[in-house]
Amino acid sequence: MSLRDTVLVTGASGLVGAEVVARLAAAGRPIAALLHKDSSIVRNDGTVLEPGTSVSGDIRLPSFGMSDRDLEDLAERVGIIVHSAATTAFNAAAADYEELNVRGTAHALELARQWDVPLVHVSTAYVCGARGGTIGEDELDAGQSFANGYEQSKFRAEQLVRAAAPEVKWAVVRPGIVTGASGTGVIRDYKNLYSVVKHIVEGKLRRLPGRYDATLALAPIDHVADVIAAAVLDFDSASGRTLHAVGRDALSLREISDVLAEYPSFEVATFVPETAFDESELTEAERVAYRRVGSRYTSYFQRRLAFDTTHAEILLGRPAPPSGQEYLRVLLDYCLESGFLGALPGVALATDGPDGAHR
Repeated sequence: MSLRDTVLVTGASGLVGAEVVARLAAAGRPIAALLHKDSSIVRNDGTVLEPGTSVSGDIRLPSFGMSDRDLEDLAERVGIIVHSAATTAFNAAAADYEELNVRGTAHALELARQWDVPLVHVSTAYVCGARGGTIGEDELDAGQSFANGYEQSKFRAEQLVRAAAPEVKWAVVRPGIVTGASGTGVIRDYKNLYSVVKHIVEGKLRRLPGRYDATLALAPIDHVADVIAAAVLDFDSASGRTLHAVGRDALSLREISDVLAEYPSFEVATFVPETAFDESELTEAERVAYRRVGSRYTSYFQRRLAFDTTHAEILLGRPAPPSGQEYLRVLLDYCLESGFLGALPGVALATDGPDGAHR
């Protein structure tokens, strides 16, 4: 390895970023973790990591707002940048999407250009927007519409990455809906889809617009991190490629509903065609839950799609992990055991971690 073997990782304290840091460190790569304020790097299992170098910065600013001293130091050591930092919220302000997801990517590209190093950009499989069918890894602009500002901002960020070639060599990793670890279901943060499932099984969302043949692309957190790490460690193979980091099985709403029905303590929502859904027919409590949570995600209950994973599987040398009904049961069992969806009979809750989250 050359002297410039350090990996600069943005979003290093995030769910995905922390797992990427752990894998790269285990492979012997020095890490420079870009952290906002005084955040810690906590792995999905609750383990706290100590990176080789922690750098204070803000992706919204040119050069990530790093000090001249840090910039000078990193310019001599960094050999590749992993840009993982972003807001994944579906209800963020337009200015936040612009500053964090679009402008943050532009700043990452500018650093890569100045330092003459490649960039591994973490995007989302849902840059495909409101499309159906099988989505190829090399596809991007198909004239698609978008369900929310998050999808559109990540689409625009990918456009910037591709336009930076040949000055900047790049690889793009597109995770699906990031979910718990394969085999255990362990998840550090219960966000996005987990929030919808919680409202459904607790009976707060009983009726939703959707089609039972719509599919969701779950992405086990360990697989997502494996793909990103592989793109760094074998960048020559990943260069110029887009890699879908999703499980091998697309779960339909019918399959999800059938699994939820196996759990006696769970309520199961009814999905109706969008044209037949009338918010005024909901109870007041259901309307509140729908407006606050359900409405942000119902576009994902309309799309029937699958993601090609050929490039990612070739890079890893193995197929994507299962992400069908059995995997869903593993996720739900962990949610029960951890207390997120209530506890299983006779199962004690795990001790709270230092941040108050159940471990």
